[in-house]
Amino acid sequence: MPGENLSRDEARERAGLLSVDGYEVALDLRSAVGEAPGEGPRTFRSVTTIRFRANEPGASTFVDLIAPSVTAVSLNGEDLDPAAVFDGSRIRLENLAEENELVVDAQCAYSRTGEGMHRFVDPEDGEVYLYTQYEPADSRRVFANFEQPDLKAPYRFSAQAPEGWTVWSNGVGELKDGVWRFAETKPISTYITAIVAGPYHYVTDTYTRGDLEIPLGAMCRKGLAPYFDADDVFLVTKQGLDFFHENFDYPYPFGKYDQAFVPEYNLGAMENPGMVTFREEFIFRGKVTQASYERRANVILHEMAHMWFGDLVTMQWWDDLWLKESFADFMGSFSMVEATRFKNGWITFANNRKSWAYRADQLPSTHPITADIRDLEDAKLNFDGITYAKGASVLKQLVAYAGRDAFLEGARRYFKRHAYGNTQLGDLLSVLEETSGRDMTSWSRAWLQTAGVNSLTPQVTLSGDGRITELAVVQEAAASHPELRPHRVAVGLYRRTVEGALERYARAEVDVDGPRTVVTELAGAEAPELVLVNDDDLTYCKIRFDENSLATLREQLGDISDPLARALCWSALWNLTRDALMPARDFIGLVLRYAGRESDIGVLQMLHAWARSALTHYAAPAWRAEGGRLLAEGAVKELRLAEPGSQHQLTWARFFASVASGEAELQLLQGLLEGSAKIDGLEVDQEMRWAFLETLATYGVADEAVLADELARDDTASGKRHQVRCLAARPSAAVKAQAWAQVVESDALSNALVEATIAGFQQPSQRELTAPYAEKYFAVIERVWDERSIQIGMDVVRGLFPTLQDSDATLAATDAWLTAREDAAPALRRLVLEARDDLARALRGQACDAGAASS
Repeated sequence: MPGENLSRDEARERAGLLSVDGYEVALDLRSAVGEAPGEGPRTFRSVTTIRFRANEPGASTFVDLIAPSVTAVSLNGEDLDPAAVFDGSRIRLENLAEENELVVDAQCAYSRTGEGMHRFVDPEDGEVYLYTQYEPADSRRVFANFEQPDLKAPYRFSAQAPEGWTVWSNGVGELKDGVWRFAETKPISTYITAIVAGPYHYVTDTYTRGDLEIPLGAMCRKGLAPYFDADDVFLVTKQGLDFFHENFDYPYPFGKYDQAFVPEYNLGAMENPGMVTFREEFIFRGKVTQASYERRANVILHEMAHMWFGDLVTMQWWDDLWLKESFADFMGSFSMVEATRFKNGWITFANNRKSWAYRADQLPSTHPITADIRDLEDAKLNFDGITYAKGASVLKQLVAYAGRDAFLEGARRYFKRHAYGNTQLGDLLSVLEETSGRDMTSWSRAWLQTAGVNSLTPQVTLSGDGRITELAVVQEAAASHPELRPHRVAVGLYRRTVEGALERYARAEVDVDGPRTVVTELAGAEAPELVLVNDDDLTYCKIRFDENSLATLREQLGDISDPLARALCWSALWNLTRDALMPARDFIGLVLRYAGRESDIGVLQMLHAWARSALTHYAAPAWRAEGGRLLAEGAVKELRLAEPGSQHQLTWARFFASVASGEAELQLLQGLLEGSAKIDGLEVDQEMRWAFLETLATYGVADEAVLADELARDDTASGKRHQVRCLAARPSAAVKAQAWAQVVESDALSNALVEATIAGFQQPSQRELTAPYAEKYFAVIERVWDERSIQIGMDVVRGLFPTLQDSDATLAATDAWLTAREDAAPALRRLVLEARDDLARALRGQACDAGAASS
């Protein structure tokens, strides 16, 4: 739609013209229940009053609104013709006064895509639930506004709702005379305003710290109430509030602290001040491992960090999105390790979050942490592994470089200096220079303003008596991004103890700069069996090994006693596999040999995911069947060996379900499902049943009738998502045609069911069935991108790319589309370029693996 994709230049011009004094937004949500209209979308009334000033009287501007219709518009008491001023995404405003009052009365549409005012009908009881999700720019789907982060203002929300409902917003609410009215907010950006409404199950608590008292609330759908462990949510919340108050020295500024777990959510969570929203999958219907609780705690703390980094102080434009996301990602892990029971958070960070960053930083779309964001479509795609995980990794390096105390003191000054304002990179660097005494300009140029990831490799020279003569660290960079950076690293030396463990016996911290750095502190040390060049994970780099260290890992990886060092080695081996420097079958062999000894449950789950990816994408096609058989045999072996009832047993059961393919394996799954087979201690709960059923459906063992019976057993929103995914996974050409049509040719499915259908459609064992859709994909993606919302467009373009048709022909078809569609939307081209790069990387990995078979 013309005007929907706001540009940076338009935002800059508007910010130079306007300042906003306040909003009053009145919503009528009573239309959320009852019969749908005969034609057109279901809508709600939205009346917005904006008071703003213009520093050039007589100038023109526009207000943002995406809505089916506008009933009335008035500017400074003068009625404007909606048909003349509203084009579907903007309302044109002419002849502004110095002080202005704009009133817009519109009919806005409820969403089924998780953008704007999302409406969900619970299949279990028919109840309707609403919530909003805006970032980066979907508040304009709910009320008229100036949709950019640097036009902050206070808001007064009010809402009418169906009888029996509760409505929440950023401020404290009160129901009076049939209208919910909310306290005026502090000055905040449009994208973090929020409304949650419906018959939610609501639990309360209070956080106190001296004279400070913060009301706490947590909510979920009524159907999830039996599973809702609000006490643990509140425990982590209070621990986080303690940590941030102690370290930020700035009281939580937004009054109450509500947390809503909502259905069909596109994100992990969103930091709306006073009204944080989370995906309801963080409420666990079945048994999960401690890694799941750790992940939830991390997200709770990530969003809490945003109350200061992002909400109190906000980036001026999306170029500096990292100013909030990198800090929140770093502070989420930092606070979790220091304030909660999850003391291994840095291991998860090293293995999981940084893996996301390494992948993103090697794509053709990689960008500096401080990105060039031309418009809102660019912004939407930059919520990526660089902005989050690489940025957080670089901040961890900054703490090592500048010191913890200087870093935290810089944060304190930043909040006090810029509270309720907007900032750019220089504002942060200036306070960090003040507190650390370090030159932040050169550090920023190297780490924030260049793209790409460096590799660090040890070079070891030994004397005749087996001591180190010289140990150097060699730094390399990709030709496309040749920047060599300053790294503060720890170099660890490991060798076997008499008990057989592989343990560190020497460590040196050193500043690596340039192509080769000698670590003088380690000269004279006894010869190591393993050199770990980024021990303790201080910097952001790809770890490489010398030949001796790699040989040691092949034989003794499971003997490394320190879990973080072990996790770093696994991550490095996975990067070698992705870079076609280690055959996929070798990596899978290491997983089969050592994963059963892995104590950290998060690392184990990551190893399972990497092993599946290695088999699906990087193994030579001729070896896939053998590799799959080995993984399945190894999984069932470890499943039977695991301690009954343990989280390791649970993890191996899920892994077994994901790799089972042979007749005996499928029979075991079916027996476990039906109860005719037993494994001591293994509880096959509802979530496990669906995991088993997806595999059984994929291989034609569970048919539509079986899946219908299972839905009757689990007639919930979660059950429906699982059933839809299983239905699309069945091995039939007709099934694939139906799934494709439901996603590509229709917009009837909600965002959650689109995601489930795509996941079922793309099964690695069904490459031949989905092969005909490679050509169809390139014929439809431009239309899908133009016609659907950006969220659904992203889901379809990413999810249906023919990644399983991993051949030179698919690569050529991708190149042909990119050549022919140079004028396609830049965001669409970026997604296709990224998918192409993944495909080319997979083909290089397959060639490497095939070479191992012939050598």
